[in-house]
Amino acid sequence: MKKYIVTLSKEERDSLRDLTFKGTHKSQKILNAQILLGCDEGEYQMERSTNEEIARVLGTSMRKIDRVKKRFVMEGMEAVLIKKKGSRVYEKKTDGDFEAHLVALSCSEPPEGFSRWSLRMLADKVVELGYIDSISHEAVRGILKKRNKTLAKKGLGNSTRA
Repeated sequence: MKKYIVTLSKEERDSLRDLTFKGTHKSQKILNAQILLGCDEGEYQMERSTNEEIARVLGTSMRKIDRVKKRFVMEGMEAVLIKKKGSRVYEKKTDGDFEAHLVALSCSEPPEGFSRWSLRMLADKVVELGYIDSISHEAVRGILKKRNKTLAKKGLGNSTRA
């Protein structure tokens, strides 16, 4: 594994020390600051700890320490202290047209021999009808739940409500 060397200036050490001792911060931010302070090989560090000692004292993994050191060396201190957003983008499989078909189907008569639609039967039926290539019963549940929340907010769907 590639070795990343952390060297902090006096100002950086002071700001990290203040972060760990003063105010309220997220636990991961404090943990990352403590890792950087422990791994510092700069001239202002009195005694450097090994990664094993830091992992044992802070109750974290060696891999976490390596990731923090790498992010500090490659991207800087701000990148280590601020959690980055996930870069993965998920393409939405359904659209409003499909949701309308699903809601209409769920309001229709269930198949013969059943008193009502189940989520799995709805999922199978929309695939069979060609509305979508594939869908899980959990996705169907999420769509129908979203619809019920919308109706509840608008005061629709419940005839007993005044």
